[in-house]
Amino acid sequence: MKPQKHPQEEDRLATLTAYGVLDSARDPEFDEIVDLAAAICETPVAIVNLIDSDRGWFKAETGMSVPEVPRDHAFCSHAILEDGVVEIPDTRQDARTADNPLTIDGSPVRFYAGAPLVAPNGLPLGSLCVLDTRPRRLTDLQLRTLRALAQLGMQQMELRLRLEREKVLRQEVDHRVKNSLQSVVALTRIQGRRAESEETRAALAQVRGRIEVITALHEQLYRTDAGDRIDLSEFAGNVARFLSGFRPENVSISLDVPRMFVTSSQASAIGVIVNECAANAFRHGFPDGRAGRVTITARPDGDGMVLVCEDDGIGLSDNGTKSATGGLGMQVISASADQLGGPHRVENGDPGVRIIVPFTPVP
Repeated sequence: MKPQKHPQEEDRLATLTAYGVLDSARDPEFDEIVDLAAAICETPVAIVNLIDSDRGWFKAETGMSVPEVPRDHAFCSHAILEDGVVEIPDTRQDARTADNPLTIDGSPVRFYAGAPLVAPNGLPLGSLCVLDTRPRRLTDLQLRTLRALAQLGMQQMELRLRLEREKVLRQEVDHRVKNSLQSVVALTRIQGRRAESEETRAALAQVRGRIEVITALHEQLYRTDAGDRIDLSEFAGNVARFLSGFRPENVSISLDVPRMFVTSSQASAIGVIVNECAANAFRHGFPDGRAGRVTITARPDGDGMVLVCEDDGIGLSDNGTKSATGGLGMQVISASADQLGGPHRVENGDPGVRIIVPFTPVP
């Protein structure tokens, strides 16, 4: 008997398409579901069968050698027309399946049971089914388990749909945030070119540097799948590469930060500290074309780590008192160090300046 179309076939197919699962790669979670179904129901075949417009496509299967069958041959095409688990004890004795090629040809299917995969809108997308080569019935426990495994399969599909929607939303938010940050950076560049005083140009350059740190952090957060765990070595490298574009020609910048992970909040604070330390050194540490180096390192210290930003420039004035406590740059460094748990230290490096900030990486 040729199976009828579902009464809401158009909506059902639209729902199935929206999940984006048709013709997708094999998935271990679905493979486990069919393996469990076959083992518990004691059948040689188990399938997650999604009923498309003209085929039954197998998201997962065990005991079958093909990825799909024509829709008219799929027993699940009948099952999606009914509520609950459909059990056909003997396919040759049931009008729906007696003339089906799968019942007649080759190694015939003599038993079928299918639990529907029902979307939240109530429309069936297919079935988790088990097949056997001999007539039989499932026990009550096997029927309940088949139903539960079908629900698990549907939950897996729903989870993947939500993750995909979140990914699309995240991409849209990322695009808008990136555009906004780029707009602000462009405005600071324009204002910097128009500014008449060196002090104003320097202040705008600092603002631009802080925004670039946020941009680097945002980019890394977007690319990572590790949750709120940032690879500090990679992140610090991105910040250092940005700073290299602003260094005086005679000043180099080097980085020695081993691979470790920090939270996004920690990464933001560390990025700001590195930016401010380097910018201050570029601006004040190497007057009159003096050559030198800015070095950023992270090393173990007791139970945690310390970030060390140092240069070999002219050092602090007044034995470090004024520069260490005054100036917007140093205030920003102090506030960021407090965010990491502080306290930080500012030292004359003989030559240069050394800023030491403790922090604790995440596992």
